[in-house]
Amino acid sequence: MPERTVAPMSSSRHDVGDSKERKIALVTGSSSGIGRGIAQALAFDGYQVAVNYFKDEEGARETARSIEKAGGKAIIVAADVRKKSDVNRMFDKVLEELGVPYLVVNNAGVQTWKSLLELEEEEWDRTLDTNLKGSFLCIQRAAKEMIPHGRGRVVNIGSGCNKGPFPNLVEYSSSKGGLEILTRSAAVELGPYGITVNCVAPGAIEIARTREENPNYAEVWASITPVRRVGKVEDVARAVAFLASDEAEFINGQTIYVDGGLFSQLPWAYEQ
Repeated sequence: MPERTVAPMSSSRHDVGDSKERKIALVTGSSSGIGRGIAQALAFDGYQVAVNYFKDEEGARETARSIEKAGGKAIIVAADVRKKSDVNRMFDKVLEELGVPYLVVNNAGVQTWKSLLELEEEEWDRTLDTNLKGSFLCIQRAAKEMIPHGRGRVVNIGSGCNKGPFPNLVEYSSSKGGLEILTRSAAVELGPYGITVNCVAPGAIEIARTREENPNYAEVWASITPVRRVGKVEDVARAVAFLASDEAEFINGQTIYVDGGLFSQLPWAYEQ
């Protein structure tokens, strides 16, 4: 994302309810790609950002450096979201260094390109534990911190396969379908405490990983996307920032598809 000036935040108190000016966000899996873009966009909106990573420490540091270079504040925090002990340590560090997060974005995710018959049990477990269990653990801990303050936001990052299965991604599709129901369940249970839970489901987004899938990724996917372009990281980041804003305070339990209309289409046998 282009460099932008970010207003530095006051560090006088570590309390989510002390001021609307003091905003704290935790973004899991934000060492690169969509997660990095979300962290940067939130910093531009005035958030102090906790940048989570599992293995890519240098990537997390680069995300934090880009935020600080633009005038914001960021910390990095390592955690394997599959493990409750790691999730607790992550939140403890955020509480100690920044304060109670007003916003938690569950972006960490993995996938395995294999058919149903080829997929190994360990690969299924890795994806479901990261994408679904990890989101559950983060929502649970976040809610326990947010409830005493009567406000908070959770945004889960889904996928087009929230709506239907992707070829050779049985475990990924299963995890994202489960994430949609987790979003709704958490929204219903946490709404009375002033906490909203929503999902942003990206379509075809051009990042380094998707360019590795196909060097012509943008051209191929733009040709079947109604708006005739692929998505950018900024498109997803803006949707997350909106759901965290005051304007979205009555939106709860919803999934916003950031896909240019890609997954609104049905198969059609005739030429158009």
